[in-house]
Amino acid sequence: MSEKQELIPNLPPPSYDVSQAQTTPPIIPPRGPQPLDLPAISRIHGRRVILASASPRRRQLLAQIGLRDVEIIPSTFEENLSKSLTPFQYVLNTATEKAMRVYNKEINNTAKGEPALVLAADTIVVSRHGDILEKPRSMRDHVDMLKMLRDSGVHKVYTAVAVMAPLESARDPGYVLETHVEETSVKFDTNGEIPTYEERAILIREVTDELIVAYVKTREGIDKAGGYGIQGIGSILVERIEGSYDNVVGLPLRATLQLIEKVMVPEEEEEDVIDFDR
Repeated sequence: MSEKQELIPNLPPPSYDVSQAQTTPPIIPPRGPQPLDLPAISRIHGRRVILASASPRRRQLLAQIGLRDVEIIPSTFEENLSKSLTPFQYVLNTATEKAMRVYNKEINNTAKGEPALVLAADTIVVSRHGDILEKPRSMRDHVDMLKMLRDSGVHKVYTAVAVMAPLESARDPGYVLETHVEETSVKFDTNGEIPTYEERAILIREVTDELIVAYVKTREGIDKAGGYGIQGIGSILVERIEGSYDNVVGLPLRATLQLIEKVMVPEEEEEDVIDFDR
């Protein structure tokens, strides 16, 4: 036997038996944060909470505030309102119609029972010139959309949230509805623009046509308003935002939580509130 062979330890081969092969304790992943301990969240725990959207991003955002067991029932509303509406009214009406469509369908569900909460949202991107942009219709449209957003400098992202809950009393209309519209400004990275004094202090990169085409080919933005996802690869297009980040993702969390708290106030507590405007 050579000296090289003598240096090889005489160890038994690995075992297929997991109980024998495992010589170190298992790695336990760290626990995530506990759900928010708030009365509004507690009131709907274990009850039907419906998200009227198929967006996985909105579902993930809701999980962050403790709504992890939501039921996904996408709305059948066609989202074909007239673009002559203002962006604020367009997105608000769409989100409200989505919520109403699912609420009316599920309120008399004898198998599952009525929902405790129905939440819907709609997100649009509005160019600097006021054009309402939703999801791209083709690869060509996708490229043109991103080029237009780049060349226009700053654009707006609007997300409307509509939250509904049934009332226990017979008070008309039998439900409570609260809505909110959030606005965030987004600026794509500079493309041939003269940098401001503040911008000279940082590295100015260009969002080139080649970069836009490469991003479109990833297909990440095909199901997103404006054609990009700020939470993913699309972040390479964005220089800065002013406002809520999760609004650009698709659901402003702080505003959503406030809406949930409003609709989940028990009716007896609601009656105790003095209206000083009367």
